[in-house]
Amino acid sequence: MATHNVLNSIAYKADEVTAHDTNPNVWSYLYVGTGGDITLVTEDGTTVVYTNVPTGSYLWIRTSIIKTTGTTASGIVGHK
Repeated sequence: MATHNVLNSIAYKADEVTAHDTNPNVWSYLYVGTGGDITLVTEDGTTVVYTNVPTGSYLWIRTSIIKTTGTTASGIVGHK
């Protein structure tokens, strides 16, 4: 069984996400300030739509792009 190292999950950088359909948005995880849908491309290139993401929640997914198209959530903060 693999063990989880908490230090690997602690962010060293956080910044407001500016969604864009093609520009890179590389983050280890996201905080969602105001809930809604989030369309993103994962680190491995898979496009995923998270629907009805609650306000104040975290998405623990490595991203390469946060798309404008299909994203209705706001106040998204990316963490590295």
